[in-house]
Amino acid sequence: MGTNLSTPKTEKSSDDGENDHLRYGLSSMQGWRASMEDAHAAHLDLDESTSFFGVYDGHGGKVVAKFCAKYLHQQVVKSEAYIAGDIGTSLRESFFRMDEMMRGQRGWRELAILGDKINKFNGKIEGLIWSPRSREYKAQEDSWAFEEGPHSNFAGPTSGSTACVAVIRNNQLFVANAGDSRCVICRKGQAYDLSIDHKPDLDTEKERIIKAGGFIHAGRVNGSLSLARAIGDMEFKQNRFLPAEKQMVTANPDINTIELSDEDEFIVLACDGIWDCLSSQQLVDFVRQQLLIETKLSAVCERVLDRCLAPTIGIGDGCDNMTMILVQLKKLRQSSAPT
Repeated sequence: MGTNLSTPKTEKSSDDGENDHLRYGLSSMQGWRASMEDAHAAHLDLDESTSFFGVYDGHGGKVVAKFCAKYLHQQVVKSEAYIAGDIGTSLRESFFRMDEMMRGQRGWRELAILGDKINKFNGKIEGLIWSPRSREYKAQEDSWAFEEGPHSNFAGPTSGSTACVAVIRNNQLFVANAGDSRCVICRKGQAYDLSIDHKPDLDTEKERIIKAGGFIHAGRVNGSLSLARAIGDMEFKQNRFLPAEKQMVTANPDINTIELSDEDEFIVLACDGIWDCLSSQQLVDFVRQQLLIETKLSAVCERVLDRCLAPTIGIGDGCDNMTMILVQLKKLRQSSAPT
């Protein structure tokens, strides 16, 4: 199908970080795929009491995942809800904001920068809808307001990305998810899913898709997209009579909030390239085993990627891009109320 390599790219991009309250490691690997479409974000100190982690799994191109990695956490912090202490609302608004920011002239320019080179024969960019205009555009570098120009009617990218985000503020954990990347917490050795994989066959997703005028074939929206929620994918968000949360495919995230306790050991965020190969509990068991012999968290992530990589080429488990973030919790902040 032209989407896989004859030999996997096993080079990994890894990182580690630590502050007074937690430490993290992460790693990503292209694997058998012809290109790397995952992106991630890790910000230990989003502010003095908050950390932010995100995994973004692109499809149809890398630009939306990279856009989210660059901008989503910035929008969370800028939100009035965030300033007021309402983290859940700020996350929801920021997911929708990604779609808004990718439309129009400035959105087109930013995606062009993040994406591949423009094809000199047809003028198209990876995953983008071509929308030429003859007028010259005015750059407004400090604002995402609508700009006139050759791409002012750009509806947004046809490619898309999942987004699974974890925000830790004091002793609270907020998880926002759209798509089939997943966040799992290990509590006393037990894996607990903190997000839902948004597949089209889920009853709640199926109902929205059909009401928006779509259909499901072979487990895919309109026979094409294997996800029911994602950022981008603007061709599935064109019903002018419906709000963003009721479109055939929506960026609307599920929000889950939990109070952290001393029983919580670590949190994992990972794309479906890993969950296709390991269940939540299998991954938690593997990580706990590795932590007995390895202290560097990114090295633990790398071992997970190697564990999941398919030994031979094929369509199925272990052939996807893989990204994982492992967040290990330290002692809880003293402000924590006893449970």
